[in-house]
Amino acid sequence: MGHKKLIRFEAIKSFPNVLQYPKDMQGKWNNFLGNEHGITLELACGKGEYTVALAQKYPNRNFIGIDLKGNRIWVGAKQCLDTGIKNAVFLRTQIEKITDYFSPSEVQEIWITFPDPQLRVSRAKKRLTHPRFLRLYRQILAPGGFVHLKTDSPDLYQFTKLVCALFELPLWEDDDHVYAKEEISDELKIKTHYEGLDIAGSNRIHYLKFSLPHTLPLEKDEQLKQLLQEPRHEP
Repeated sequence: MGHKKLIRFEAIKSFPNVLQYPKDMQGKWNNFLGNEHGITLELACGKGEYTVALAQKYPNRNFIGIDLKGNRIWVGAKQCLDTGIKNAVFLRTQIEKITDYFSPSEVQEIWITFPDPQLRVSRAKKRLTHPRFLRLYRQILAPGGFVHLKTDSPDLYQFTKLVCALFELPLWEDDDHVYAKEEISDELKIKTHYEGLDIAGSNRIHYLKFSLPHTLPLEKDEQLKQLLQEPRHEP
C-alpha cells in the first residue's frame, strides 16, 4: 500500500464523519446525525462526489456514502469537514453487509453512481443491481423509496433494465443518453471523477430510477442467468 493511502487510512480513524464497520448502528443514524431528516445512501461512493454534492443541495436531508476503500472515502469526508457540511457522513464496509447497519425502512433513497459493471457474465452476481443486492436494499428502503442508477456502462444499463422487466419492478425513469436532453435535473448534473474518465468509451451516460415494492422471487435468478448466457439479449 502506498504511503499516501496509509496516511489517509490513518486519518479517517479520527474523522468524526467516518464510521468503519460500526456495531449496533441499526435504527440509530438519525441520533448520530442529530436530526430526523430522511436518509439517502450512495453505494460504492468512491470519493463521495455525489454524497457531498447532494448534501450541499439538500441541507434538510441526510446522506451516507458507503465504500470499502478508505483512501477514497477520505476525499469526500475531508471536504465535508473543511466546508462544514454536517448532513453527510461516510460508512466504510462492504455493500453485502448493508443490512447489518440499517433497520427496515430506515433509508428513503439509494444512489448507485458509476459502479464497477462487472462485465463478465460469470461475475453478474457482483453487479450492484443484481437481484441478490436488490433484496438487501428492499429490506432497508422505506415504502415508496427509489433506487437510482447512473452509469456509463451500456451493459450494466441494459442488465438493470432486464432485471426490472424480469422481476416486474416499476421503472419510473429511463434515460439512455442523459446529457443529450435539453433539460436535466440538478441531481443528474453532478459529475464524478469516474464519469470524467469515460472508461466504457460510450460517450454517453445512462440513468434508471426504479422501486422495489415487492419481494424478488429467488426462482427467477436462474432464469436471469440463462438470459445472460444468450449471445445477445436486448430487453
